[in-house]
Amino acid sequence: MAQPTDLWTAFDYAVVDVEGNGQRPPDLVEISIVAIKGGLIGQPQSWLVRPPRPITPMVRRFHKITDDQVVDAPAIAGVEPELRQALSGKAFVAHNAGVDLGVLRRELPGFQPARVVDTLKLARRLLPGRDSYTLGALVDAFGLARGLAADLVPHRATYDALVCARLLAHLATPPGHERLTLAELLDTTAGKTASNKAAVEASPTLF
Repeated sequence: MAQPTDLWTAFDYAVVDVEGNGQRPPDLVEISIVAIKGGLIGQPQSWLVRPPRPITPMVRRFHKITDDQVVDAPAIAGVEPELRQALSGKAFVAHNAGVDLGVLRRELPGFQPARVVDTLKLARRLLPGRDSYTLGALVDAFGLARGLAADLVPHRATYDALVCARLLAHLATPPGHERLTLAELLDTTAGKTASNKAAVEASPTLF
């Protein structure tokens, strides 16, 4: 059985991005999950979800998802079994993971991944001194959107989950250096000292 001191490629990951309706607290509108197995990034699984409350105009400007687009989508109960299966037994990965986890804990009662990798905290620790640690800034810096289909755009769950998966692979396998272990990915103590401004700028478009 793999141990945290083994290379990160020995473990399975579920890279997650959620989009919400802008309510407080936000209801789930869209989610994408990208599996990583053996260090290889898989195809995204994505779902639209009909929220119990309307999508606010403010958040609609970011992800462009309208109430009309989700009116025929299933409610969370209709996709819950698929989501739980896709997340089961994998390390949970997201950029500013606390936000995505907060949504899923409300939508999937009892959901609590055993391991969480936050690419925001990981990037701050491994790449100190950058002007911005937003997902978009890191994607641009490392060309992580290269080759993606033209219909995949930022602030939609599929795009954001895919580039987050690529960011994890980039950080965990530094060019010219040894691959990191899972334990090194999980060491997020440096992120706890981040400023409020940095935390706000890295937040997904949920509010």
